[in-house]
Amino acid sequence: MYNANFPHKSELPSTAKLIKSTILAAVSAGVILVTVVMPAEYGIDPVGVGRLLGLKRMGEIKMSLAREAAAEVTGPVAESRPAAQEMLLATASVPEKTKAAAPARTDKMSLTLARNQGAEIKLTLAKGKKAKYSWSTNGGRANYDIHGDSKELGIKYHGYSKGSEKTASGVLAAAFDGNHGWFWRNRTNATLTVTLTVSGEHTGIKKVN
Repeated sequence: MYNANFPHKSELPSTAKLIKSTILAAVSAGVILVTVVMPAEYGIDPVGVGRLLGLKRMGEIKMSLAREAAAEVTGPVAESRPAAQEMLLATASVPEKTKAAAPARTDKMSLTLARNQGAEIKLTLAKGKKAKYSWSTNGGRANYDIHGDSKELGIKYHGYSKGSEKTASGVLAAAFDGNHGWFWRNRTNATLTVTLTVSGEHTGIKKVN
């Protein structure tokens, strides 16, 4: 009635073969877990194979997306206070930036020069800093020389411009850290007063006779 053929006992695998097959299957599963599943799903790559195959990057992206999704759920409540604080800090920083962009200081200084006498006014300016200036005499022309020097850098003279005018204005931009300013000489037949007004990023101003 039943025609099923059962295998002979000799055809069945032995216990040793079963154990060996089980161990091989477990080892294979472990290798697949470490080299494929962990890098591809969690971005964990203990042996470096996942990085070579591009699986680690895939897992890192998945984990990043999961963290972002979790943050979207908890974000509005947990981050509402820091966001408000950042907004207040951004608002408070606007006046500071405006203040930093304004001239650091304004100075006005005068020199009185006898016939053929020369004198100068120097500003202390760092490299790249600027000072807006305007000067004029109370009479005739004065010979002038705008230049800079730096004892620390060993620069004795660096010329910017020179000429002869009753009045002049412009912007002095420091080419290096040091002293930068104006030398005037009175070539008229009368006493001459030169008045300088300067505003900018200088940190000091002095007369040099």
